[in-house]
Amino acid sequence: MKMDAVIAGVGTTRIARHVDRTLSDLAQEAIAQALQDAGIDASAIQAVWAGNAAAPVMTGQVCIAGQAILRGMGIGRVPVVNVENACATASTAMQQAAAMVTLGAYDVVLAFGVEKLYSRDKQKVFSVFAGCADVEHSDALDRFILNDGADAAGAGQSRSVFMDIYARLARDYMARTGATARDFAAVSAKNSFHGSLNPNAQFRDVLTIDDVLAAPLIVAPLTLTMCSPLADGASAAVIMSPRAARELGVRKPVRILSSVLASGYDYEEGSEKLTAWTARQAYEAADVGPSDVNCVELHDASSPAEMIYYEALGLCAPGEGVKLLADGHTRIGGRVPVNTSGGLVRKGHPIGATGLSQIHELVLQLRGDAGPRQADGAQIALAENGGGFLGEDSAAIVVTLLGK
Repeated sequence: MKMDAVIAGVGTTRIARHVDRTLSDLAQEAIAQALQDAGIDASAIQAVWAGNAAAPVMTGQVCIAGQAILRGMGIGRVPVVNVENACATASTAMQQAAAMVTLGAYDVVLAFGVEKLYSRDKQKVFSVFAGCADVEHSDALDRFILNDGADAAGAGQSRSVFMDIYARLARDYMARTGATARDFAAVSAKNSFHGSLNPNAQFRDVLTIDDVLAAPLIVAPLTLTMCSPLADGASAAVIMSPRAARELGVRKPVRILSSVLASGYDYEEGSEKLTAWTARQAYEAADVGPSDVNCVELHDASSPAEMIYYEALGLCAPGEGVKLLADGHTRIGGRVPVNTSGGLVRKGHPIGATGLSQIHELVLQLRGDAGPRQADGAQIALAENGGGFLGEDSAAIVVTLLGK
């Protein structure tokens, strides 16, 4: 969808193990930052889209998480829409908020996402991820499970079933392109450098390719440092109509050029996969192409996924992901830096907040406020955030293009 809206303010917590902090505490920190960044009081907010995925399982909060969080900030009476869309939850909240501003329903709205995933009870955590696939047809995942004695249910007892899914996609990509585990480790190493420059990242140590390969094996070819960690955190954005931004004197508004939300489906063999299809819709709506994009935050729930998405997003030709990385184009200082935040693998993956955490990074990039991880000459940025799994592909995906 072509958008006529701007991001006026953003905020985020550090992505980390926030064992002693509540869902509300985390969300309120990010929201307060976004309001301050936009230069407005909470009373200016006309509607809210509140994203959370795991609280019903992890904290017991169901149905009214947004209202419960906002009450503590004195925000009430306005419409509050609670959003849950797997790992694409926060980006869905933002896409819907921006759509309503574009359609003229509101001038000043808030979108936020928050998550608490850490728990001593690992089975509770793994159950969240298992529920992001079709639980009525769980046998459909069996073909994604490496033959190590586990079926989909068994894998879900010892690790997130999504790591098995990503590992299978990685093995398919290796067979198709000749990519190796060392290439995937190079993605992790690159993002560890990026994450070392991000004060909000969960992990800030710099890894070499050999460090990544030497980490414990999760499921071939994925080692631990190729997999996104569990994380707690929150991110938020204030979205306005261009007119409201001018009237309120917003300092550095960032334009939302387009944002497309799409859902999984049963597709025929050889048809366009969901990420590529959604990206194409977003490019067409924004009237730009992949070559116009200067920086990208994409959904690297595993490091091989980043390389796969290079191709799906049109950043390189099919089969050229390894070369794009090896030539340094996706590193800070390269042609199209990818995951300057450190990505999900280093910054962290608080699933209900991840999409807006990506937006936070890209807004800083487009403002020129990213400090040592600044992408040169950033004018147009892309965020890709997928969630869940259905059949052979993501169950939900949002691709957003932003511009100065």
